[in-house]
Amino acid sequence: MTRRSPGADAVIAFCGLAAVAASIVLVPSMRGALGAGLALLMLAIAVIDARRLIIPNRLNAAAFALALLEAAVGEPQTVTAMTFACLRGAVLVLLFLALRALYARLRGREGLGLGDVKLAGVAGAWLDWVMIPVAIEIAAFAALTVYILRGFARNRPLRAAGLLPFGLFLAPTIWLCWLLQVTLLEPF
Repeated sequence: MTRRSPGADAVIAFCGLAAVAASIVLVPSMRGALGAGLALLMLAIAVIDARRLIIPNRLNAAAFALALLEAAVGEPQTVTAMTFACLRGAVLVLLFLALRALYARLRGREGLGLGDVKLAGVAGAWLDWVMIPVAIEIAAFAALTVYILRGFARNRPLRAAGLLPFGLFLAPTIWLCWLLQVTLLEPF
């Protein structure tokens, strides 16, 4: 949906390299390599959602599979860790589905796409219970801030029916919150 500026591809590539480097340097283990994979998948999701307002199923599936690998590598009780990752993902999918249905009932139109619902499941699989609301709050605040500032910059009134690619904001936030979780919260 957004227009590509001449340097957009270079900025995207730089962000990808920086996120991969941060994952590997700050988490120097197999988990860091998996986090680097998460970073690239989240970047791809953000770019595609920004451009086409869609989140491909294969990217959500790949990110979920990586989450299960990360859970298995990060915990001594592999089955338990993978089970809890699936549980958190399922709870978030159900909550986002409920939010989607409630919004549709109240507003009479779709407000949250199924790709966003599946991406919420990815967030649940990667993040602990403490970081899940942090990721959602950061993404929602960033999305609303960008929407409002873009409206003011273009001198356009804000519309309740405006389109907003939520995956553009949630995807990178999942990676960022995972990085904060493994570097700042897990050591304690």
